[in-house]
Amino acid sequence: MQQPISITAISSISPLGSHPDEIWKNYINKNHFFIEEKDVLIAKIDSETKQKIELLKQSNVKYKNLDNTVLFAIHTSREAIKKANWKSSDNFGINIGSSRGATALFEKYHKGFIKNKKANTLTSPTTTLGNISSWVAHDLQTKGPEISHSITCSTALHAMLNGIAWISAGLCDKFLVGGSEAPLTPFTIAQMQALKIYAKTNINPYPNQSLNINKKDNTMILGEGAAMACLESGNAPNAIATIIGMGYATEILEHSASLSTNALCFQQSMAMAIGSLNPDDIDVIVTHTPGTIKGDLAEINAINTIFCNKTPSLTTNKWKIGHSLGASGLLNIEMAIMMLQHEMFISIPYLKAKTPQRIKNVLVNAVGFGGNAVSILLSK
Repeated sequence: MQQPISITAISSISPLGSHPDEIWKNYINKNHFFIEEKDVLIAKIDSETKQKIELLKQSNVKYKNLDNTVLFAIHTSREAIKKANWKSSDNFGINIGSSRGATALFEKYHKGFIKNKKANTLTSPTTTLGNISSWVAHDLQTKGPEISHSITCSTALHAMLNGIAWISAGLCDKFLVGGSEAPLTPFTIAQMQALKIYAKTNINPYPNQSLNINKKDNTMILGEGAAMACLESGNAPNAIATIIGMGYATEILEHSASLSTNALCFQQSMAMAIGSLNPDDIDVIVTHTPGTIKGDLAEINAINTIFCNKTPSLTTNKWKIGHSLGASGLLNIEMAIMMLQHEMFISIPYLKAKTPQRIKNVLVNAVGFGGNAVSILLSK
């Protein structure tokens, strides 16, 4: 990277809550947030945040027909720019993505089409992926560029890459980046179950066994959430963390839903993000590890290859809140920033992991279907 990029604010909603103090409190306890509904394990946003989203939906007649992916994004974007003290006149860019987009509305409208043989008038304009950034830009009254995309589970970190690129090119001084996902719908869950990667309901006290390479079953669980980060050029005085490295790669797939055995894409993205830095200087890696047998092992194999089996401390949040698909990468970034701020490692209760002597440099990983890996290196 030619210059560091500052993260001056981050805001999220997830099963952990929406207030930083509450989120941190929930990170350092040993509880997960999975519940069982209709014989399926899921992770929902907390009830207080859900009420805020409902109030947002009712606050404007235009918002009543929006999917939760858009509403989640509007709420977290408002909070993020408030924390960063940005104004609409700052002319910042927006890049917010989603793996699945407006799943609930799409399923609702499709069900109506099957029944009535006629599509609802708002079907197309309210279910397009571009809705997310466009509605956020409308809500914030910005005039900068607005981008939406889907690169499955690495979507949010690809949004961060785009923000870094625009800033580094001198096209924008500031960029709002993130991901939003509301995937707890019957058809979306059925798709994951069809891949045979979804957790069963009769598993031990920790049903998502992310990072556990000894598990015998796939244990991925879907969760909902959104997270937005404010990026600014250089070393901003109000930075909460600094991006000092980034990496990306795409590998030739062995299977449409899995990585190669040693996750070549992660090897390349991590090596690129670390750059000239000594690998021994990486203190923690927040892994992508969704809780699947092959996916988790492939990433760990890649980490062992890059770090020559002298691996940093590894952690994840998916054992607590599940996999929020396109939003997961930014929730990982938030987790990393909180560890940097509190100088405390978030451990996993069912694993023995070495505790880092310091927490100064944290590497964050994400990858999606298609082998599109991203690694972001954060520093205090």
